[in-house]
Amino acid sequence: MQEILMTTYTIALPIILGYIVWLLKQQKQARDANSEGTKCLLRVKLIEYHDRYMLEGSIPSYALGNWVEMYSAYKGLGGNGMMEGMNNEVHKLPIK
Repeated sequence: MQEILMTTYTIALPIILGYIVWLLKQQKQARDANSEGTKCLLRVKLIEYHDRYMLEGSIPSYALGNWVEMYSAYKGLGGNGMMEGMNNEVHKLPIK
């Protein structure tokens, strides 16, 4: 009886572990896709904010607060350095 259990265990364990690894890979792919999508949406919104308030020549305090939070999230998701210049420009705008 013990031999049957050991044989079953020896066969089932790699299959179960393989399935768990596959599930974890699928979850990672989904998280990566969500992160990339979120980063792209943040980039679009940051560019919109930048263009709008640079054109206006000033930025409201609430918009600057939004900018800071969006920029922080963008950088946290691994956003590239393209936004650094825009971030510096936005922070130089007078607050209205």
